[in-house]
Amino acid sequence: MDPDNEVARPGNEEGEADEKDKDKWNRPPSSYGSMKSDSDKMEEEEEGEGDEEDVHEACPSPVDGAYIEPTDHEGTGLRLHRPESPETLFTITTMQTKPPGALVIDTRSSDLEVNSEDDEEDMDEVLVADSPEPPEPVEPDDAMQTEDGQPGKLHPEQDMPFLFKTIQEALSVLKSEELYNFKMRFYQREKGLTLQHVLEGDILDFVDKIIEVLGGGRVTNTLIRYRLKQYYVRKHQIIREGVVRAGKQNFLNNVYVEPQISTCGKGGIDPFHELRPRRPSAFQLPSPDTFVGLNNLFRQQKADGQPVRMVVTTGIPGIGMTVSVGKFLLDWAEQVANKDLQFVFKLSFRTFWYLQNKTVAPPDKMSMIEMIGYYYPQCKDMKFLEEEGCKFLIIMDSFDCYQAALDWENAPVITDIHTKANPDVLVVNIFRGTVLRGARVWVLGRRAAVSQIPSKFIDLFTEIQGFSDEMKDEYLTKRFTDKRLAAKIVAHYKRLPSVIMLTRQPFICWMVAAIYPRQFRNPDYGSNPPRLTPFYINIMIVQMNRRLQFYYGKGDHDLKWTDEDKFLLTRMGKMSLKMLEKNTSVFYEEDVKEFGLKLTEVTVLSGLCTELPTAADGKRMFSFIHVTLQEYMAAMYVFTMFRTDGKNVLESGMHIPKIFAAKDQTKSPVGMVHCALERTFTAPLGHFDLFLRFLCGMLSPQCHEEQLSGCLYCHHAPKVGGLEEVQRLLEKKIQTAPADRVENLKECLRELIQKDE
Repeated sequence: MDPDNEVARPGNEEGEADEKDKDKWNRPPSSYGSMKSDSDKMEEEEEGEGDEEDVHEACPSPVDGAYIEPTDHEGTGLRLHRPESPETLFTITTMQTKPPGALVIDTRSSDLEVNSEDDEEDMDEVLVADSPEPPEPVEPDDAMQTEDGQPGKLHPEQDMPFLFKTIQEALSVLKSEELYNFKMRFYQREKGLTLQHVLEGDILDFVDKIIEVLGGGRVTNTLIRYRLKQYYVRKHQIIREGVVRAGKQNFLNNVYVEPQISTCGKGGIDPFHELRPRRPSAFQLPSPDTFVGLNNLFRQQKADGQPVRMVVTTGIPGIGMTVSVGKFLLDWAEQVANKDLQFVFKLSFRTFWYLQNKTVAPPDKMSMIEMIGYYYPQCKDMKFLEEEGCKFLIIMDSFDCYQAALDWENAPVITDIHTKANPDVLVVNIFRGTVLRGARVWVLGRRAAVSQIPSKFIDLFTEIQGFSDEMKDEYLTKRFTDKRLAAKIVAHYKRLPSVIMLTRQPFICWMVAAIYPRQFRNPDYGSNPPRLTPFYINIMIVQMNRRLQFYYGKGDHDLKWTDEDKFLLTRMGKMSLKMLEKNTSVFYEEDVKEFGLKLTEVTVLSGLCTELPTAADGKRMFSFIHVTLQEYMAAMYVFTMFRTDGKNVLESGMHIPKIFAAKDQTKSPVGMVHCALERTFTAPLGHFDLFLRFLCGMLSPQCHEEQLSGCLYCHHAPKVGGLEEVQRLLEKKIQTAPADRVENLKECLRELIQKDE
């Protein structure tokens, strides 16, 4: 049991308590005991996870983003509306997830004699309700409406019988220890209560006392919070990565490793390189003393000592922002952290963008409270959000999804939650703090997007740095129940220094965990190190598919790359080659325009690039998410021009030996590789070496005929011949190359001919 939630039983059984007793049991105002059954933890997920790390979901419809009301279906494992009994419904899920020795009561039968002897030994753990059933809730009469079209009766959730019954049902599914902890927390926060009030009597007596003390309004708030937490538990307890397969999901708490988060963002690019001795000056890493825990973001203070109101978190693509949001919500829902927050609402910018572009209902203009109620129907008409002392958090992730211009200076000012406005106006006023004034606001997005937010609105700017070396191994070990397989995978990927650097990104760690286990099904696999080029091809394909799904609403079976998608990649590759030739890893907006590309497409949507902190002269700087990816993109461009257009873009300005002087010879694979070798050996070590390795890897039939067929290249395209000549050229070069170049040439040869993957 969590020591933060554990409460020792007091020795005063008479219920006499004074203020000293109150202090002894003091906890934060919104700190409640866990209100979920064990079976809830295995509840089947109702919808997919969206966002940066799980970006396969298209912009959601209202149904996708809405709170889904619990039903009486057996598969859920949780039943909030039971017409017959307050006890737990006997379901298949309950049988699969109940703890050893736990008693399950089948409320569909009045005969309890079927209980086993083991169950009867634990009868003292059963919460028995001797009081009569409460009256049925008053059903609203839709025909009774006022002149303005509003219902003439109270909403059922504000009806006292309904409140009574719902509280009774929620408490009845708790185990004895959980119920006791909840009672003690209720006792701690409500003045005038004694221990006798909360400990004596049965569940229905306790429900009476709750309603008597709190009244209908505060009870409603408690129920809203409870249901909101249950929704977050159902939504985020399972992590969805890649294509979801039945029975292959993982519990988030079982595999989650918290990445390093810094309050001193420097761009998030790992400056290390396998072959280059010097690091690019534009890439820096923050010091460990700037790291802050995920659940402590809103424990930070501004320079004046006041708590932060608005926190902005960014990071390079694949760094784990979406998963971190899911973990934050799950920890809040499960009473692990941030217990002082009464409510947490996730209003993704994908939601705002969806509303901004929707031509039918909802209406063009909505108030802030209507916006919350639209996606969380159980939370509509929450007037207490404007009350002083109501502490809640608005999480607004995927800022890069909101592609409309925001008028930070001239947008109308909104000061209450009932004024209707366009979504872009609501966004600006949330940032200003003029609407939802009591809210903490957490904004997440890629740097090229969030850099547009005026700094005057931001109290704390944070950047997710990713995994340390120890965290990488921890993540991969947690992913597998077979520890021997986990150890093999960890040892295997570490044979590639470039992949070791890339696995700083949780997304790359996930790719390692997804790719190599399939390879190890072959008993002969693993004798050779893995090849680098196929892994980078996978990165490019996954990020392009995520782009289509996340930003363009494509489904899993509608991911065919258009000519525009291929144009984007080849032009980014051409820009990469030009950057290599200039010996730079940084590009600017004018560079993007030079190659006929849009800045947002390259720096935000592609998932391959990121923005760096602004230069001293105020210019915006950008780079690929790692130097090695830039080198891969350059090689991909060179090979693509050779494969599709028959061009050798490397021959310009190069000295071509007589053996390759003929026009046809320079357009052959061996002529192209010879030009690449010339560039490599006339440049400093590490400048073109990895580019050469990727180019040789692209010549491998597995890469260009299998991996990229149907994506970047057409099916049934002519095969690339003359690979034996390339092999002989590399073998000859290995014999005569300087010692510091030999190892990379051997890797180039292995990229070309190795066939064990």
